[in-house]
Amino acid sequence: MTDVRTTSPPAGTAAARSLLGARMPTLATAALLVITVTAAAVMQSNFFTPYGLTSNFATILPIATVAVAQTLIVLTGGIDLSIGTIVTLSSVVTVQLMDGDPARVPLALAAGLLTGAGCGLFNGLIVALLRLQPIVATFATSFVFGGLALLVLPSPGGSVAPVITDGFRQVIALVLPVPALLLLVLWLAWRLLRAHRAGQYLYAVGGGAGAAYASAVPVTQVRILAYTAGGLVAALAGIALLANSGAGDPFIGNELTLGSIAALVIGGTRLRGGAGGAGGAIVGAVILTLIQNLVFFAGVPTDARELVNGAITIVAIALAGLLTARGTATGEGKVT
Repeated sequence: MTDVRTTSPPAGTAAARSLLGARMPTLATAALLVITVTAAAVMQSNFFTPYGLTSNFATILPIATVAVAQTLIVLTGGIDLSIGTIVTLSSVVTVQLMDGDPARVPLALAAGLLTGAGCGLFNGLIVALLRLQPIVATFATSFVFGGLALLVLPSPGGSVAPVITDGFRQVIALVLPVPALLLLVLWLAWRLLRAHRAGQYLYAVGGGAGAAYASAVPVTQVRILAYTAGGLVAALAGIALLANSGAGDPFIGNELTLGSIAALVIGGTRLRGGAGGAGGAIVGAVILTLIQNLVFFAGVPTDARELVNGAITIVAIALAGLLTARGTATGEGKVT
C-alpha cells in the first residue's frame, strides 16, 4: 500500500500568499493604471503639461464622480441603471435655471443637487421599501428621468455662467488643475464617509443583509441612504459636465451608466457588494478615460473607434475581474 503524505506550506509562505491575495485587486488596478498612463504619455506629447493635465482631468472628473456614486449603491448590494439619466436630469435643471447668469448660480446648483438627491431617494424607496429588483426598477426609472430631462430641455442648449466654466479650467500653483483638485476633494469626502459609522453600514449591508440586520444595522434605511447619496453625487457629475462643456444636453449622461459600472469593476469593487471602494472606482475611471484617449490618439478610424474602444475595455475589465476573483479566493478583498 502506497503511503500518501500531504505537506502544508511553511507558515511564512502561507502568510505571503494570503497577503498577496489580499492585495491582488489593488495590485491589478495599479498595474493597469501604470500601463495606461505610460501609453498615454508616449502617445500624447503634451500629457504632463498644464494644458494636457487640465484637459485630461476635465474629462476624467465626470465619469469618476458618477463611478463613485454607483459605488455607494453597489457596496450595499444594489445597482442603479438610471444613474446616467440622473446626471442628465440634474444638469439640464441646473443649466435652465442658471441661464448664463452668475447671480443665479447658487439657486441653480442647489436645484440640480436636490434633483439628483430626489431621484436617488425615489430609487431607494422603490428598491428598499417595495423590494423590487434594483436592476429592473432602476432600468424603468431611467426612462422616467430621461423623459423628464427632455421636457426640461428638449434640445441641446442653455448656457453656463462664465464664472463656472472659466474656474473649471484654471490651474493652481502652475501644476494642479482645478478638476484634479475636485477629484482629490471627492476622494477625501469618501475617506471621511468610510471612517464614519454610515460608511461601515454600507459594507455590512452589502456583505450580508441578514447578518447586518441581526447586528442591529438599519438595513432598509442604509439602502435608501445609499441611493439618495448616489443620486446627490451623480448630480455633481452633471455639474462637472456642464462646467466642461458650457452648455446643456438632454442626452449628455446616457453613456455614463455603463461607464460607471466598468470603472468600479476595474477598480476592484465586487458587483455583489460588501467589498471595494470609491478610491478604486476613481482609479478605474482614470484607466477607462485614458483607454478612450489612447484609441483617439492612435489614429483609429472614426467608424472603428467604438469597436476598438469596447474591445480594449472588455479586456481591461476581464483582467481586473480575474485578478480580483483570485485575490478574493486567496484572501479578503482589499477595501479602498
